[in-house]
Amino acid sequence: MARTGAGDEPRRSEKWKARRDAIVDTSAHVFAQHGYHATGIAELCEVNGLGKGAFYHYIGSKEELLAAIHDRVMDEVLAGADRVAEAGGAPSAQLAMLGDELLEVIYRYPDHVWVFLHEFPALTAERADQFRVRRREYEARVEGVLQAGVAAGEFREVDPRLTAMAWLGMHNYTYLWLKVDGRLTARDVAKPFADIFIRGIAGG
Repeated sequence: MARTGAGDEPRRSEKWKARRDAIVDTSAHVFAQHGYHATGIAELCEVNGLGKGAFYHYIGSKEELLAAIHDRVMDEVLAGADRVAEAGGAPSAQLAMLGDELLEVIYRYPDHVWVFLHEFPALTAERADQFRVRRREYEARVEGVLQAGVAAGEFREVDPRLTAMAWLGMHNYTYLWLKVDGRLTARDVAKPFADIFIRGIAGG
């Protein structure tokens, strides 16, 4: 018989995390279909094939589940922003890459993004604060690229905050029509979006 002990803990933890991630993904689909408030714990247990006790072994509460869905989106979005920062390049190239990364998240995680954009008011206390901090961190990344472009003369004298909000609105709204089974991929949309936006703020 194989010996078990402390060395098995990482494997057990990885298995637990994988199951929890699957619950988050399945539940994101349910929330996107029916709404967060209209979905009960019993329904979440049923779609995940778990009893209530087993469900709470992985997820502490319905709001914790909602927060996990938001974290999944922010983890992916901020990881994309990190890749852009590491790649470097001119501000216009970085802004185009940010758009490519963001649209890829929207394309790959449509249910999560729907929940992220519609259900964030249901987060409370520290979870709401964490969501606002992480969202603001990403917005600051976009603003930083815009500020760098203005400083370099690549972009005209735009308000970085207002321009970042316009850029985010342009990209975020695609969650309504950018679908995995649709005619366009995320990359199909990212290039013309970048061209339209960058031409609009280009320096003289």
